[in-house]
Amino acid sequence: MRSLADALQSIAVTLWVGGMWAIGLIVAPLLFSRLGDRALAGAFAGTLFTIIAWIGISCALYLVLFRLVRFGAGCFRQGFVWVTLLMLGLLLAGGFGVQLILEGLRAQALPKEVMESVFRDRFMIWHGVASVLYVIQSVLGLFLVVLHGRGR
Repeated sequence: MRSLADALQSIAVTLWVGGMWAIGLIVAPLLFSRLGDRALAGAFAGTLFTIIAWIGISCALYLVLFRLVRFGAGCFRQGFVWVTLLMLGLLLAGGFGVQLILEGLRAQALPKEVMESVFRDRFMIWHGVASVLYVIQSVLGLFLVVLHGRGR
């Protein structure tokens, strides 16, 4: 059972961080460069970011629980746990804070696309905030991978 739990920890780190990098650094930019319709590209990218957010929440909860069971309260002296919790916090702030603001701006802009409405500037600012949160998460993901590798 111990080896299965260890394997799941490795899978969780790989799935979460690898998925974030693949979507944020490869797939989303590719959608915007290849699809002629930026709104459609944004809709596809948004769906992918939502999927990886739910994967991230699940993986983060497993990783913290795994470390808590394995090391008890001593897990809170590990950088791995704090990086995981920080990534989770940023994910929740982006996914349930900033994304809700962006969705609200899209809804207020209807029947127009948000980028063709008076909400364009606000949308761009909040989209920038979401992007910065995602980049910070992605960099922290690098630390998570390194710290996971050291612990093995």
